[in-house]
Amino acid sequence: MERNLSRRRLLKGAAIGAAGMTAFSFAGRPTWVRAQASAFDLAKAAEPYKGVSIGVPFLDRPGYRAAAEMLPEFQEITGITVNTEVMPYENSREKQVLDFTGGTGLYDVVLVDVVWIGEFAASQWITPITKFTDNPDLADPNLNLEGFFPILLESFGTWDKVVYGLPFDNYSGLLYYNKKMLADGGFDGPPQSWDSLLNEYGAKLTGNDLYAYALQSRRGETQSADSFMRMVWAFGGSLLKPETFEPNLSSPESLAGLNFRQDLLPIMPPDIVEWDHDETVQGLAQGRVGVITEWSSFYSTLADPSTSKISDDLGITIEPEGPGGRQPALGGFSYAVNSGSAEEKQAAAWLFIQWINSEEKAREYVEKGGVSGRTSVYEIPELQEQFPYFAPLVESWNKYGNPVFRPRFPEWPQMSEIIAQTGSEMMLGSVSVEDGVKQIEEQMMPLLQPYIDGEKPRLQ
Repeated sequence: MERNLSRRRLLKGAAIGAAGMTAFSFAGRPTWVRAQASAFDLAKAAEPYKGVSIGVPFLDRPGYRAAAEMLPEFQEITGITVNTEVMPYENSREKQVLDFTGGTGLYDVVLVDVVWIGEFAASQWITPITKFTDNPDLADPNLNLEGFFPILLESFGTWDKVVYGLPFDNYSGLLYYNKKMLADGGFDGPPQSWDSLLNEYGAKLTGNDLYAYALQSRRGETQSADSFMRMVWAFGGSLLKPETFEPNLSSPESLAGLNFRQDLLPIMPPDIVEWDHDETVQGLAQGRVGVITEWSSFYSTLADPSTSKISDDLGITIEPEGPGGRQPALGGFSYAVNSGSAEEKQAAAWLFIQWINSEEKAREYVEKGGVSGRTSVYEIPELQEQFPYFAPLVESWNKYGNPVFRPRFPEWPQMSEIIAQTGSEMMLGSVSVEDGVKQIEEQMMPLLQPYIDGEKPRLQ
């Protein structure tokens, strides 16, 4: 079996289905994918590990609540105890890194954010999946890696052509809107461009404690990625020059996007720099905001009448177009195996990861509120009807997805802190966009210099 997946093959099919729910086709599958053996006997594979306990990090998000509902079946079949710890996203990297470096053995399954995989892989904290897929006692012959959306397997599970994890709880940025609020403002649909949102919808939807738009911008990763980079990319800019890894925030395109973000402030809540995902989703759900660009995983919250006042008026589509095209945010995670765990715990952890991300369990996971990375589940007609986010999500992943929306190399967490600090100050008006960008680029240079000098490979 091949240990590496080339970028070309991982991206094969990336343009398929861009118009919506057309059938997926993944040709040229390697022999180990094509060989559909008899059904995998999970109970038999787990027999040597009955009674083993594994630790798994969870977040307080719909995809993890869905997995929690499914766990009793896995535990009953395998005899493996899965101990989950629900933690805030803001603490999840730190808690796991302390576990790796301290050898405390809390987490046998590793939750890998798209921007952590370079750090975790380079530090050898996670295990290439070939350790398990090459073992016939552990490997489900129907795992079918090419059954994942190519951009997800590449971005969330792969580093330097080696696969470490299986995509879990993956998102694209989507545009959610309140149909009634837009209709009351004289609009029969959502804005198709960022310019239209600002200059046509903005004034008509803002007033009397109502706001046209909310862009989650709380200091931290929310500021650096969900707010700052969203606008940089939409206007044709980028964080780095890909050929040299020199900073590119001072380019005219990047500056245009960040200045546009400032222009949006009058049509957003005045405390928007304090709004994280939850506040932004609730702003729409409670009828205070007309339009948000948020993760696909929040569909279940916005569509549920028990958590949303606008569930009957909820609209959903792809993110608006900017001068740089449509550049929806890409986010989410993979689950990988902790290389520091005992061998029996590693095996048990893999069996869990393989099961929760299998094609067989994808439909149940989606029906319970998760967002699957498997292509096949999005082809089911009754689910397409039940979940209207399917079409824009598939279009975003297949047609517009950007694997380096945030760079995935080990230095990103430090760069994110730099961007978040100064990016927040920009929005608050304590530093101009131009001066703030200069500060960010100066502070990033020591982190980027080894790449610019060629001392480190230019991998994002």
